[in-house]
Amino acid sequence: MGNPEGSRRKPEEQQLGPVLRRRGQVQAGSTTDQRLLDTAGPTEWVHTDPWRVLRIQSEFIEGFGTLAELPPAISVFGSARTPADSPEYAAGVAIGRALVDAGFAVITGGGPGAMEAANKGAREGGGISVGLGIELPFEQGLNPHVDLGLNFRYFFVRKTMFVKYAQGFVVLPGGLGTLDELFEALTLVQTRKVTRFPIVLFGTAYWSGLIDWLRDTVVAQGKATEHDLLLFHVTDDVDEAITLVTKEVAG
Repeated sequence: MGNPEGSRRKPEEQQLGPVLRRRGQVQAGSTTDQRLLDTAGPTEWVHTDPWRVLRIQSEFIEGFGTLAELPPAISVFGSARTPADSPEYAAGVAIGRALVDAGFAVITGGGPGAMEAANKGAREGGGISVGLGIELPFEQGLNPHVDLGLNFRYFFVRKTMFVKYAQGFVVLPGGLGTLDELFEALTLVQTRKVTRFPIVLFGTAYWSGLIDWLRDTVVAQGKATEHDLLLFHVTDDVDEAITLVTKEVAG
């Protein structure tokens, strides 16, 4: 005879629609409605813009519903191409662990490289490790250190979740996606769409060229103000990064 329903062990991994839960984030007895069976016939209607609006709406609802009960969190960004044996990866692990020690959940893009490093540090520190992935033609799924994961179709929905459910950003060296998230956050702070939102760039050697260009070209030509350069902090020290990204939240 099999075990009674209530005596079954919780699974290590649970897929609830687009939501992935692992380890401590698995919900006992939680189910989702069965997807409607596909019907025969034309499917062109799925690809029309009015129906896309419903898809977009559903992604917002899934994200809000999954992340609403997160404790205070910090989003950590960085390159998916960061090697696991690099100093930047080690810094990501240390930052993830230190954020957990400071009482924060860690949110990343859920991919490999620097994102995986921060998730790994959060998981090893016993905290909540969140990954917000994106559907891409050439990318992988969520890294194995994500305990609570969501995969999005639309970048703008995903970006809303990064800002809405985090109290600040730590930005490790990264490429175009990292820069996109960074400047999105800077613009929101500059225009006061969000307040009390610290942004920390980790790695002075990597970010110095960008900062020089902002100061010597953008600000110098009047495209931004000196005050805009105060919207972020730069450091090479993990402890200082944690202090900078959490002090405004605590204060």
